[in-house]
Parts: sequence; structure tokens; C-alpha cells
Amino acid sequence: MDEMEEELKCPVCGSFYREPLILPCSHNLCQACARNILVQTPEAESPQSRRASGVSDYDYLDLDKMSLYSEADSGYGSYGGFASAPTTPCQKSPNGVRVFPPAAPPPPHLPPAALAPVPRNACLTCPQCHRSLILDERGLRGFPKNRVLEGVIDRYQQSKAAALRCQLCEKAPKEATVMCEQCDVFYCEPCRLRCHPPRGPLAKHRLVPPAQGRVSRRLSPRKISTCTDHELENHSMYCVQCKMPVCYQCLEEGKHSSHEVKALGAMWKLHKSQLSQALNGLSDRAKEAKEFLVQLRNMVQQIQENSVEFEACLVAQCDALIDALNRRKAQLLSRVNKEHEHKLKVVRDQISHCTVKLRQTTGLMEYCLEVIKENDPSGFLQISDALIRRVHLTEDQWGKGTLTPRMTTDFDLNLDSAPLLQSIHQLDFVQMKVPAPPILQLEECCTHNNSATLSWKQPPLSTVQVEGYILELDDGNGGQFREVYVGKETMCTVDGLHFNSTYSARVKAFNKTGVSQYSKTLVLQTSEDTESEEQTLPFPVPLERFQLRRMSPFSSTLNLQPSFSGRSYFELRSSSHPLSLHSSLQSLNSAGCNFETQSAPYSQLVDIKKLVAVAWFSFDPGSAHSDILFSNDNLTVTCNSYDDRVVLGKTGFSKGLHYWELSIDRYDNHPDPAFGVARVDVLKDVMLGKDDKAWAMYVDNNRSWFMHNNSHTNRTEGGITKGATVGVLLDLTRRTLTFSINEDQQGPVAFENMEGLFFPAVSLNRNVQVTLHTGLPVPEFYTSRASMQ
Repeated sequence: MDEMEEELKCPVCGSFYREPLILPCSHNLCQACARNILVQTPEAESPQSRRASGVSDYDYLDLDKMSLYSEADSGYGSYGGFASAPTTPCQKSPNGVRVFPPAAPPPPHLPPAALAPVPRNACLTCPQCHRSLILDERGLRGFPKNRVLEGVIDRYQQSKAAALRCQLCEKAPKEATVMCEQCDVFYCEPCRLRCHPPRGPLAKHRLVPPAQGRVSRRLSPRKISTCTDHELENHSMYCVQCKMPVCYQCLEEGKHSSHEVKALGAMWKLHKSQLSQALNGLSDRAKEAKEFLVQLRNMVQQIQENSVEFEACLVAQCDALIDALNRRKAQLLSRVNKEHEHKLKVVRDQISHCTVKLRQTTGLMEYCLEVIKENDPSGFLQISDALIRRVHLTEDQWGKGTLTPRMTTDFDLNLDSAPLLQSIHQLDFVQMKVPAPPILQLEECCTHNNSATLSWKQPPLSTVQVEGYILELDDGNGGQFREVYVGKETMCTVDGLHFNSTYSARVKAFNKTGVSQYSKTLVLQTSEDTESEEQTLPFPVPLERFQLRRMSPFSSTLNLQPSFSGRSYFELRSSSHPLSLHSSLQSLNSAGCNFETQSAPYSQLVDIKKLVAVAWFSFDPGSAHSDILFSNDNLTVTCNSYDDRVVLGKTGFSKGLHYWELSIDRYDNHPDPAFGVARVDVLKDVMLGKDDKAWAMYVDNNRSWFMHNNSHTNRTEGGITKGATVGVLLDLTRRTLTFSINEDQQGPVAFENMEGLFFPAVSLNRNVQVTLHTGLPVPEFYTSRASMQ
């Protein structure tokens, strides 16, 4: 029950609640703390005068909500939050608001009624949700008391008290184990067997644990909650619309005449049942979280063991080299240690985060279970709605991805000691593992007429380098698989298939070490066509397509089957830049095609024209900063931070001409979003272009600048507003990067000598929301300039 203690403490004084009040926002406050943080509003701003002028309380509170916490801005005072930091009374501010100092605790001989009355036109701000509340003429008496919370606190404090002693031990009383409610005596186990045997008349006595017996023995019966409007009336009904218990006199006065009113006992049982059901789901999440923590702790041990083993191997190899290797050895060890620390940091951070969340969840569960034990329907119903919402919200926080490790335990590095001594300065780690099987992206795969487009990717946590992929299809009749594509692309379209046929497709990856296992087999159906017999091309014709089409997914005809073994023959060809460009194949009927394969006789029937690739892609949640928020199938992004955060596209480019646009959906307070391209290892927590891994244009509502490696150049007039469109044109043939705003070129060519692998990139904060548009033709301003050249 230790985790529950934070639920039982006042957010103002930090101690256990004393005479807690339930605020309309469902939070609680001690009655004395509520009095300490009252703020008086001027007469001219009283609720009556505002209602007379047609201004609602909520309008007034929304306008001045921030003023309640800012002395520098408006003259309002604020409370310090704890009794140790009392509010200093201030003179009348320019807007006429005064803050009352914390009331001193009343003398012990004075009853609560002797406290000073609450001043008129008082305002109370919840210290948890900062919602401002205007008190009516009843003052704090208008807020119901949380009798259920008082009971939970009493039981919690009793359970933490010192152990009770047996009342019948003659010398050195032992710790009591039971209490008889009828005898009103605490017994240790020997005295119970001797003095209170479970037979005869004593067999009907009820024995309870000592703590429970002390509560029933020492605590006075708790008061029944009464109506806040009629203090002498007990609650008897429940208003469904107002979500509060009401008394008989409230109904007689017609305050809830048009509302649905139900019996208090029935609603009590209903809400208890709802809270119990909500707790079942949360309990399952807590159990999964505990198992997940065990998994993470095991990962820490595995990472440490793997690190020790890897370091020992590395030291043994480096010691075998001549003195020239010693300087390099230190650098390699440093890299291993950094990898080690990085993995441990990621896992430990996840353990810490999950532990805190689990402790909060467990505390809420224990608190709710204690609340369910309450037999006061009125008091329970006062807090049940809020607890149910909190339980559902907490359960949602344990959503998909929360209980998934963010790091693998393997060190995918190995030292190759074969290089000659003169090449020692080039010594580096090389990967010696076969790639993992690729994953077919079903949402990207589709069929159209007698064409099929397939897309795949590497597993998310795989760090093994891939040099290329091999796509295989069968003959449409369940026959042998044949290679139809070998290369670095992760999307391929195959045309010239038979109509009304069922094809099976699979893909595997390769690098210098070897070939991966096959992916799962994808079964797809081509369209029906009466002219299918007129197709003269043999199975299947790999083609380069002029423009990648967006087609309907074939979810109705796709079927995943276990992959079966196959064998391919191909020639491995290396490249310095692994590509992930979405490419396609266009149909041709001439000879000369030469894929990287030795077993494709049909390849002599086709030719490859000049590739004009149009890439379709979205933003990549896997590599983005954690503050980035995604929607619209990862095409729309914004941020929940005031700081700039970076998000990359899923597709990288190393050749060809590519153009995409970003429309500004929301633009508040004139921020400086940045658009451009970046390397995959660009910094994600600063503005795009601050480091040497990004090339960007950042722009406000009036002008723009180009930025790379924190160097700002080419200030250009003309900015963006909501609804504007920013274009990015990456020409890797001419090795240039150009920007446009609303289809007009913005400034000169931004960057030249662009070489390597680039990913589309954006940096923004919470004041901006953008939507990505891809697969677009090259804009006119660029085509006209190219024709002139």
C-alpha cells in the first residue's frame, strides 16, 4: 500500500488530507488549505455584476486564469503551494485583486465554526489542474466533504501504526494476532488457544485482525454525507445529468425537475461495478508491466555479459598487433564502451520510466480497491466518476509500444584483424552477420490489372547492413519461384503478369556475409480480364514504370503463408550508398535487360529505359524525436514541445530528381519551422540545419534563410502563413537543393555539391502542423530553368 500514499496527500500542504473537500474538477483539498489559497475578486467583478452585464463566469476565468499566477504581468498574487511558503498579503493591485495570507491554525479550544468567514466574491484555483472556481454565498460549505477519502486515510494510518500487544500475557506481552469483537480483547496465538478456544459458546465469536479491530474499537463512526444545500438532509437520490447525489428537499424544490434521477443504492452498485471492471483491465496492464520490467532487467545483465565478452575478444586481437595498432585499439575500445553505455542508458531509462508509471498505477489500484470497500453510497458516488476516468486514462497510457524494449542486447560488431600493417589507420568494425528476413509492408502492396507492386523493409531493431534484396515470384500456378528483381530498392512493380491468376511473392536480403531467410510468402490475385489470353509476354516481365501509381490494397485477396525454402543464383555487387528509394518498373518489349541474376531467361525480352522515379513516402515514426505527434497515416506531423524537434521521411535518396511539398495546416505565434534534407544520424532535438548533417531553409511569416552547420545565408523576403505550401526539390543529377514557397522559387539555389544519401526532413514545434505531399511532378520554375540551360 506504500504506492497509494501519494493519493492520500494534499497537493498544497503535502500532508495527509484533513477534512478534505471535493472540488468541481474532482480534485481534493484540505479545508484549511482551501481557505489559505482563496483570492478575493473586486466588487465590480462579482458573479452578480458579471451576470447582469451578460459575461459568464467562465469567460472571466479564462481571461484572468494566467493572471492568478503572474504577479509581474497583472499584479495578482499567488500562493506558494505549501504551508512553508505562505502568501504575502499585497496592497490593492492595479486591477483591484487582493490575496489573503494563509490563515493561522485555530486555537485548540475553538470549534471549527469560530473560524473567520470566507470573504465575499472569493475565488479558488485548484493547485492540480489550475481551474479557477468562483465561490457562492455558501463559501467553502458549498463543496462536499470527501468522507470516503477520510476513511481510506484512517485505515491507512492505522495499518502503519505500531503493532498491538496481547492483553492476557502476564510477562513481556507478545504481539497480538487477533481481536475478538465480542470480548473486545486482543490475543496472541498462545493466549487465544488457551483462553479463547474455538468451541462451545466462544465458537460463535468473530475474530478479526488487530488493525481492523483497532479501527472498529477506537475510531468513532464516520459522519454520513449530507446535502451541501440542506445540511440537515441526507442524500437519498442521484442526479444522472449533474452526476451528484441529491436529497429529497432538492427534488421538492425542483432543482433537478428536468433531470433523470435514480435511486442512490442502485447507482452506488452500478458505479462500483464499473470501477471494478475498469480495474480489471488496469490490473492486467500492471501485470504485463511487472513482467516487462523483469525482461528489461535481464536485458541489462545480457548486455553486460555480451559487453565483457566482446571487450575481451577485442583486447586479445589488439594485443596481437604491433605497436602501431595500440593507438587504434584505444579508439575501438572507446566505441565499444559508448555502444555499451548507450544500450544500458536506453534500457535503464526505460526501466526507470516504466517503474515510475507502474508505481503510480499500483498506487491508483490500491486506492481504488480501498474506495470500493466503502459502504457509504453517497460518498462513493462523489468520487467514482473521477476515479473511473483516471483508471481508463491510466490504462490507455499503457498502450501499444509501452511494453516493448527499445534496444537489443546484441553487439553487432566484430573486429577483422586481416588488414595489413600499412592499412592500420583504416581499421574499423565490420559486420559479420547475415541480414534478418525483410518484412513485407502490406499497406504499401497493391495490384492493378496485371501489375503487382510490392514493398518491404528491414526489421525495426535490425542494425545489420544490407547490400540488396532479391524479389521472387512463382508462375501463377503454384510452380517454382524465380527471381524478378535484384537491387537496393525497397519497392518494385512487376507488370506483364497473367490476368485472373494467383501469384506468390517473397523477398530476402543479402550482404557480403550471406543471404537472409525468406520473408513470409504473400499471395495476391491479379484482375479478371477477357483479353488475358492475348498477353504475349512470358512469365513475368520485370519493368520500370514511369510513374508509381497509388492503387487499392488487395486486402481481400492477400494471404500470408509460412515461407518455404528456395534457392537463388545471383552476383553480389557492392555500393557505397545503400538506397531505400521507392522505385518501380516500366513495361518495354525490347531486348537488352540485364538484372543482377543468372537464372532469368525471360530477362532477354525486355529493356530498361531511363528511370524517372516518383517516390511516395511518409514520415518515419521510428527515427523521429519522441515529442513528434503523427496523424493522417504518418503524413501529418506536429509537436508537443515548444522546442524544435526533427522528423525524417521514410525514404532516402542518393540519385535522381525528387520533389515534395509540405502544406502549413497550422501556424501560430510566428515560429520558425525548417524544411530540407538530412542524414539519418542528424540531431533530432535542435532546429534542422544546426549541425553538419542537415541542409535546410527555415522561414517565419516575413522572410527565410538557408542553414547548414549553423551557418545562416541568403536572407530572402517572403514568409509563410496558414495554408501556404513549401516545396523541396532535390536534384542529385545536378547535385543541388532548391526551395519554393507557394510554387515560386524562394531565393537562389540553396545548396550545391550534394552527394550521398539524403532523407526528407522537417523541424517544428507545437505552434506548427504540416502535411506531406509526395509523388509530385517537377515544378514549372525548375523545368523552365533546365530548358534554358
